[in-house]
Amino acid sequence: MRLTQLSARKAIVTAAVASAAILLPAVALASSSGASAPASTSSCATSGLVVWMNTQGSQYAGGAYYTLNFTNLSGHTCTLDGFPGVSAVNLKGHRIGAPAGWNPVTRSLITIASGATATASLQVSDPANYGTECFLPGPAPSPGHGGKLPTAAGLRVYPPNQKASKIIPFPLGACASSVPVWLHVGPVQ
Repeated sequence: MRLTQLSARKAIVTAAVASAAILLPAVALASSSGASAPASTSSCATSGLVVWMNTQGSQYAGGAYYTLNFTNLSGHTCTLDGFPGVSAVNLKGHRIGAPAGWNPVTRSLITIASGATATASLQVSDPANYGTECFLPGPAPSPGHGGKLPTAAGLRVYPPNQKASKIIPFPLGACASSVPVWLHVGPVQ
C-alpha cells in the first residue's frame, strides 16, 4: 500500500513539473505582449496635423526667416523626425522653382503631445538676388530686368517622412527657375 502511495505522489509531482515546464513559456510570452507593455509612439500623420506659419517673419537684407508650425490634433502623442519638404506653389498647387534645401543642422526625434506644436525654421531669400534666371520672360517691369518675378500663392509643406502635404496660403515673390535654391528649411524641433 505504501508503495502505491509513493508511486502516486511521484506521478503527481512529475505531472506538475511537466505542466509547469509547458506553461512557463506560454505565460512569459503572454506577459511580454500584453497591454502592460509600453506602446511605441507612431509617426505623426499629415491628417492629424495642422500646418501653419507665423507670417510676420524676421526680415533681413535679402530675405526673411519664418517659423513653420506643426500642431498635433490627432488626439494622441506622435513623433516627427527630420526635415519638412517645402516648395512654393501657384493657385493650382503646381510647384514654382526649386524645393527648399535643408539647412545643415542636426535633427532629432521630436515627441508631440496631442494639442502641442513643433516648429521648423524657414528661410526665404529674395529671388531677385539670383539674377535674371528667376524672372519670367516678358516686358521688364523696371529697367535692367528681363521680366517680372512670379508670385506664389502659398507654400506646400510635407511633414517629415510623410507623402501627404498641406498648403499654407501665403503670397510671395518666387523664382521661376528650378536652378537656384532660394528656400531653406531646418529640422523640426
